[in-house]
Amino acid sequence: MGIRHLAGALIIYALVGTVRTGAQESLVTHKSLVPGIALDLAQAALKDCQQRGYQVAVAVVDRFGVIQVMLRDRYAGPHTPATASGKAWTAATFRNSTSSLFAISQPGMMQAGIRNLPGAVIIGGGLIVESGGSLVGAIGVSGAPGGDADEVCAKAGIEAIQGKLDF
Repeated sequence: MGIRHLAGALIIYALVGTVRTGAQESLVTHKSLVPGIALDLAQAALKDCQQRGYQVAVAVVDRFGVIQVMLRDRYAGPHTPATASGKAWTAATFRNSTSSLFAISQPGMMQAGIRNLPGAVIIGGGLIVESGGSLVGAIGVSGAPGGDADEVCAKAGIEAIQGKLDF
């Protein structure tokens, strides 16, 4: 009888272990920007653009592309908030900078179709924000004279908060 009890106990233990493993695999944990850091990021990018003489809008999204912060300088064009948020959403969605996406999505290229996706803005100025190798959000800047200038301001914003992300 001792062997039967032992075998029964082992079977029950195996079933309980399987249930626990299944429950753990049902949940995901992830990192995301807290609102204060997202605001610091947007403000730092806006400040950098202002120092360069650019009137821009800056959007920061979480890792899923949902807007956390939107800032618009008083003389930035009316199109800039939508463009900035589109750039940030696009960077987060494709986990890549919008300038890199621009390069690989030219007409006739394999990825050209992403330019036609609703909400995608494939112009330089959208960058991902990472912490410890994990995507935590993205930033989009619009209104500087060209996507490369937008990207410079976005990079400055990320550099300003990177020390708060790397721990």
